[in-house]
Amino acid sequence: MRGDNIDTDRIIPARFLKAVTFDGLETHLFEDDRSAPGHPFANPAYAGAAILLVNANFGCGSSREHAPQAIHRWGIRAIVGQSFSEIFFGNAVALGLPCVTAAPEAVAALMDTVERDPSVGIDVDLEALTVAAGALRFQVSLPPAVQGSFVSGQWDATGLLLDRYEEVEAVGRRLPYVRGF
Repeated sequence: MRGDNIDTDRIIPARFLKAVTFDGLETHLFEDDRSAPGHPFANPAYAGAAILLVNANFGCGSSREHAPQAIHRWGIRAIVGQSFSEIFFGNAVALGLPCVTAAPEAVAALMDTVERDPSVGIDVDLEALTVAAGALRFQVSLPPAVQGSFVSGQWDATGLLLDRYEEVEAVGRRLPYVRGF
């Protein structure tokens, strides 16, 4: 997905945010852009791709969590980019969608490779912090705490709280500003 500053309204236009759940959002992913010639989400050569390559400031704009939800529900399991909006990044991490950063030259080389041969596989290794495509291999970055949470499987803060709900309730009973609500 070439281009800087791809905002959340392009990722999932606001007119599709009328549902109570996130179900079905993927059908409107890049709805207004997919009709453009060569758009990667309309190109059958990329059908089933699990890694999304992006440029700088991807996911900027609003704080809507619908954008990473739509991307994840489409089937994307990791995003490699030059940079991400901070809010988009946080929303993506909260649902288990890693967003790793790479040097602009690395992202350009990956994009060029995939455009020449859409069948080339891309592997993102969160432990080694590398991305590989064919003969290419580059270092990527991820904040250490986020990397640790993905590697350990503890990225799902809500799930972790629910797994230890009795402890959460006990802490809540001890906190004076929570009691009585």
